Amino acid sequence: MTYQETLDYLYIKTPMFQSIGAGAYKPGLQTVERLSEMFGNPQREFKTIHVGGTNGKGSTAHTIAAVLQSAGYKVGLFTSPHLIDFRERIRVNGRMIDESEVCDFVDRFINRGGEELQCSFFELTTVMAFEHFAKQKVDVAVIEVGLGGRLDSTNIITPELSVITNISLDHTALLGHTLVEIAREKAGIIKENVPVVIGESAGEVREVFRSTADLRHAPVCYADDSNVYERAEAHDDCIIYHSTPWGEIRAELCGDCQTKNAATILCALKGLAEIGFEINSDAVADGFANVCRLTGLAGRWMKVSDNPTVICDTGHNVGGWSYLSERLKSLGDKLHMVIGFVNDKDVSGILGMMPREAHYHFVKPSVPRGLDADQLSVKAEAAGLQGSVSQSVEDGYKIALSQAKEGDTIFVGGSTFVVADLLKFIG
Repeated sequence: MTYQETLDYLYIKTPMFQSIGAGAYKPGLQTVERLSEMFGNPQREFKTIHVGGTNGKGSTAHTIAAVLQSAGYKVGLFTSPHLIDFRERIRVNGRMIDESEVCDFVDRFINRGGEELQCSFFELTTVMAFEHFAKQKVDVAVIEVGLGGRLDSTNIITPELSVITNISLDHTALLGHTLVEIAREKAGIIKENVPVVIGESAGEVREVFRSTADLRHAPVCYADDSNVYERAEAHDDCIIYHSTPWGEIRAELCGDCQTKNAATILCALKGLAEIGFEINSDAVADGFANVCRLTGLAGRWMKVSDNPTVICDTGHNVGGWSYLSERLKSLGDKLHMVIGFVNDKDVSGILGMMPREAHYHFVKPSVPRGLDADQLSVKAEAAGLQGSVSQSVEDGYKIALSQAKEGDTIFVGGSTFVVADLLKFIG
């Protein structure tokens, strides 16, 4: 098959959460274990770091990978979803897997009778990544959990370190309707005798992590309590962290949520150093300052234009918007919001957090799960927000551009897929 035919197979023949949502989720590890065995259990051939949580796990995984890469390690990175190219999910030292290798893996899967396993898209992609990392002989791979933790396809690894960023209400139909229930699922990546870093936690959620770590004899570090930097100094294009174990650090990622992520990342780096990884101050500084260039990370409070200022962000749940809303409210009526969602999110909860004075452009992301823009407009009106309706991100963005005045800001987001549509349009 050609590369495009292979992508069509992956997207159409295997259930894909990005397209159909909950129908693609396969709880349990039996299928991915059998699939991995079919390819020789490649996940056993390299060291791994496992990163889960509700929000921030992508930024955390990419930054850890960037630091390790700067420290001289050959680093695999497996993340999801992708924004433009499927191959963004599987990288080694920032370079995406070759198209030919994607095709070859799928051909061998079919020829070996793999279709009898009825794999999901994510199961197939996970093992593809593991085999690629084994072939590339990486020193270590940073593996981002897809959904949940306990029953996620990535949970067939035994990592050197586990990281759980935070817990928020997301994917409640699959993971549970309370923070405690979701925490139990996320805590499933904590392994016997493997140290774990917990980002944000309190009360009953922390107790879930504490009891799970105790049960599995896993040393635990709580980033909330770590004082791993003295203070964070925010600028328009960076955040400077003072008095870290590696000195002053200038971080490229400057969304308001990143100060929490940074504490988690720094605790993870300390943990890695304690178990033998060689990470010096130059590597930490370079990884934080150049994470997007080193790993290909995009869509995290990302400026895509200066005239007018255009920002996009993939924040897509109440937890993520608890940070985004405060920063956006400060822009008042100089803000234009190009907003869209998928249909399985707590849209009303997020809309209630959005700035009232902004000018809104409601759009539909170009995935089957995309919430119709007219329906979004009705929900927004109930939340006290009014604006224009467009059936594509491109059209809504063009209208916002035509209406923006000097000094205005355009924000594009609400969903990873809205950001993906924007980046595809602007090239």
